[in-house]
Amino acid sequence: MSAYAAPVRDMRFVLRHVADLDAVARLPGAEGADPELVDQILEEAARFAGGVLAPLNRPGDQEGSRLENGVVRTPAGFREAYRAFVDAGWNSLPFDPAHGGQGLPWLVGTAVGEMWASANMAFSLCPLLTQGAIDLLSHHASPEQKATYLPNMIAGTWTGTMNLTEPQAGSDLGQIRSRAVRRDDGTYAISGQKIFITWGDHDLAENIVHMVLARTPDAPAGSRGISLFIVPRFLPDAEGRPGTANDVRTVSLEHKLGIHASPTCVLSFGDGGGATGFRVGEENRGLEYMFTMMNNARLSVGLEGVAIAERAYQQARHHALARVQSRELGAPDPAPVAIARHPDVRRMLLAMRARAEATRALAYTVAASLDHGLRHPDPAERQRHQSFVDLMIPVVKAWSTDLGVEVASTGIQVHGGMGFIEETGAAQHLRDARIAPIYEGTNGIQANDLVFRKLGRDRGAAAETLIERMRADLRAPMPDGIAEPVSDGVESLAAATVWMVEAQKAEPARAAAGAAAYLRLLGTVAGGWLMAKSAAAAATALDAGEDPEFHRAKIAVARFYARHEMPAAAACLAALKDGADSVVEFDPDWL
Repeated sequence: MSAYAAPVRDMRFVLRHVADLDAVARLPGAEGADPELVDQILEEAARFAGGVLAPLNRPGDQEGSRLENGVVRTPAGFREAYRAFVDAGWNSLPFDPAHGGQGLPWLVGTAVGEMWASANMAFSLCPLLTQGAIDLLSHHASPEQKATYLPNMIAGTWTGTMNLTEPQAGSDLGQIRSRAVRRDDGTYAISGQKIFITWGDHDLAENIVHMVLARTPDAPAGSRGISLFIVPRFLPDAEGRPGTANDVRTVSLEHKLGIHASPTCVLSFGDGGGATGFRVGEENRGLEYMFTMMNNARLSVGLEGVAIAERAYQQARHHALARVQSRELGAPDPAPVAIARHPDVRRMLLAMRARAEATRALAYTVAASLDHGLRHPDPAERQRHQSFVDLMIPVVKAWSTDLGVEVASTGIQVHGGMGFIEETGAAQHLRDARIAPIYEGTNGIQANDLVFRKLGRDRGAAAETLIERMRADLRAPMPDGIAEPVSDGVESLAAATVWMVEAQKAEPARAAAGAAAYLRLLGTVAGGWLMAKSAAAAATALDAGEDPEFHRAKIAVARFYARHEMPAAAACLAALKDGADSVVEFDPDWL
């Protein structure tokens, strides 16, 4: 496996010229995120990711986490790496200084989070879930709960988990059976089993704080009867330190396709009479509260698609530049050359790079709007940005993770037969990437969320606002060969949006059959729009004589994306409009 080097120049370019870091740094409370400080953060994060986390990626995959006599042991080096991670303050980056955070924008945290996931996706899942639990508690916990849990979780000395799924209840959370019975002291006795709990038990931190969905005895049926509870692995004592062990047991660890170093646990609550839980907010509003954590995680999981695409691209590029085989087409010299000089290999590498850059641009742009939605002094601007975030979260999650899998698969193809051999490391990226389209609601669920909730609730208004924004940006001067294909894609998106807004209400089955195609279309076009903005910014820098090789490459990659990726927009439009009937009319018995 090749070494990982964070693409700091590319990240800096997107932060400044696409996501507009300067505008984010002008927001109230974000003034400290000036470009010089952010550059220093990126450089330090790159050193940590490349020097500490990345070297553990393959050994961690080979060793895996294991359950020994009821105790989960992580692979060699992970405890030391996590301690260094916490001591360096990386866990606290985007959180409220009132509870020990550094108060930096989510945009900066997103760029740094990409490095963690690229370097070591299995490791990165632990702080990812802690981050989501912190966000949930920051929004919905009581002042006393915040005082008890947030400082430790923000510091990283305690970690967080998400406990939703049960053996009989996958995505349909209305089917959960875990019970919560109120005690006289106001706590709850929690009982039941949860499965697929990422980092549900481990030896990295001194406490683990489980966010658990469960039902009270008189709760209404379905998702309306779910409440949310804090269930710590160790109950905090009077001084807020981990005290008595709670009634939570790790039954087993799942044997998975990838992310072997990340312990995915089956947890049993209440085998000894009831785990102690503390209710968050009101009874029967637990799923509503949990969506705060889920949406945070969906952006982070989408970032995993970006990260694995970047890592797989770096691996494939390294191999293609080092592997010498066959003469170059049309060259008089018969000597074999690096396979990167062969057109088909170069095409694959360009596709990998273009997709990594497009998904990065979208993830960072959404993160910047998240900051504006939280911090902007004008309520109308906050709402405008939040509407964009709400619309695009399912796209970042689904489109980016689908492309992450495709890029990792292409990386194996670049390696040829050697890619199918575990020792090269290319296969691990594909194995690790494959979970991301399933996490936090499968990508089909994300497509339905986009069509029926996001388009449905405002009749496509947020999408139309985005389309107009794209049209305006594409009228700006930019290098040849980019604006026209992207503009054609925008018009395909506009037509698809009109069709989908009507279909999701009048013909919901047809709309559902075309939802995945609509999401792919929106992601492809949004990526093209942002790649076009990148090309325009690169052209301006090139005219100023700044780093010619870097900026020429930016323009060339954007042109490749426009010509190779954008034609898919028209195909997606045709699939969702004309192909829905072939799905709806197919009798499941014929399968």
